[in-house]
Amino acid sequence: MRRLCAFCGSRVGAEPDFVAAARSLARSLVINGCGLVYGGGCGGMMGAVADAVLEAGGEVIGVVPAGLFGDEHVHTGLSELKEVGSMAERKALMTELSDGFVTLPGGLGTLDELFEMWAYAQIGLQSHPLGLLNTAGYYDHLLAFLDNTVANGYVEDRYRHLLIVDDHPDRLVQRLLR
Repeated sequence: MRRLCAFCGSRVGAEPDFVAAARSLARSLVINGCGLVYGGGCGGMMGAVADAVLEAGGEVIGVVPAGLFGDEHVHTGLSELKEVGSMAERKALMTELSDGFVTLPGGLGTLDELFEMWAYAQIGLQSHPLGLLNTAGYYDHLLAFLDNTVANGYVEDRYRHLLIVDDHPDRLVQRLLR
C-alpha cells in the first residue's frame, strides 16, 4: 500500500476551513487506496486527519518519540503506533514509511518537517513528492518568500518547483500520487 506522510499542526488553528480541508484530504487518501503516516497526535490538525482516515476505513501509522509527549496527546486508536527515541528518529521513520509528503497548516514543527524533506530532496537524499495544502491562503506569505529566495539567487527555480502547491485537497492528493 502506498502511504503519504502528513505534516500538520497539533492545534486546529483559527480557521474552521483548516480542519474541513484536513478531513477532505484524509477521505481522498482512502478513496485512492493510500494510507497515512503522521506524528501520532490525537489533537489538532493531526488528530483531525488521522480520525478522518480511520473513519473512512483507511490505514494510519503514527510515529511518536517515547516519553516526549504525555500519553494524553498520543492517539490510541491507530492502525499502528511506532515509538522511537527522538524527534530525529521520528522524522527518519516517517520518511522510511512514506511514498510522499503533504503539509497542511501548522506551526514551527510542521515547517521544520517540510523544510527538512525539501532540503533532502534538493541534495538527493529523498525523491518522494512534496505537497503543500494551501487552505484559505494560509501559506501565501511563505510562498511569496520562497519566490523571493529564487529571485535573489538563493534557491534554484527547479528546487522551488519541487513543492507541489494546491488549495484543493483531492486535487493535491491526485498530483502527489501520479
